[in-house]
Amino acid sequence: MKKALFITLGTIVVLFLIVYAFIYFVPYSQGYRSGELIKFSNKGVLVKTWEGEISQGISGAQIFSFSVLDKEKEVIQQLKDYQGRYVKVTYVERFATFFWLGDTKYFITEVQEEQSPHFRK
Repeated sequence: MKKALFITLGTIVVLFLIVYAFIYFVPYSQGYRSGELIKFSNKGVLVKTWEGEISQGISGAQIFSFSVLDKEKEVIQQLKDYQGRYVKVTYVERFATFFWLGDTKYFITEVQEEQSPHFRK
């Protein structure tokens, strides 16, 4: 009886680790987005995650929501500094996410300030 319980629990743990590794390490897509950084915050009740939004146009339907992993300290600081400015971000899209990683499937890996196309000289 105990042996069957340990085998069952071991199988569940191994399956969870495989799913976690797949979601965390295998990207679904990679790409770039640009727009005005309109929101960036550290939110959550039990687990705090960094979440943000980029406006890609006039309509509210053109909002790109993203998350940033806690280990990306430089990206977090840059996003804090670039609040309200036009930015270009590099992201990795995952198949799914876990609540302790972020609210979205899009994770920012790099950010740079760009010149807004609305105010070019």
